[in-house]
Amino acid sequence: MHGYADVKDELIQRLRRIEGQVRGVQKMIEDDRYCVDILTQLAAIRAAANKVALTVLEAHTRGCVTRAIQSNGGEEAITELIEAVEFFTK
Repeated sequence: MHGYADVKDELIQRLRRIEGQVRGVQKMIEDDRYCVDILTQLAAIRAAANKVALTVLEAHTRGCVTRAIQSNGGEEAITELIEAVEFFTK
């Protein structure tokens, strides 16, 4: 079981909202809407995606990494966590 299992429904709901926002931006571009309005919506999408990613990252840390440390696989799990954070923050 993955660390995010407890918040899976919340994550799916957030992703559906993001999907709707992306479709909204697509429509804005099709309708030749003002650039700043589009950029504002894109910033909201990015913030929402970051929230999903941070929720998964926290769940991974509290679940998967914690279990790995308790079963003596901590060093590898910590290295993987650091790599995930580095990848996410690029």
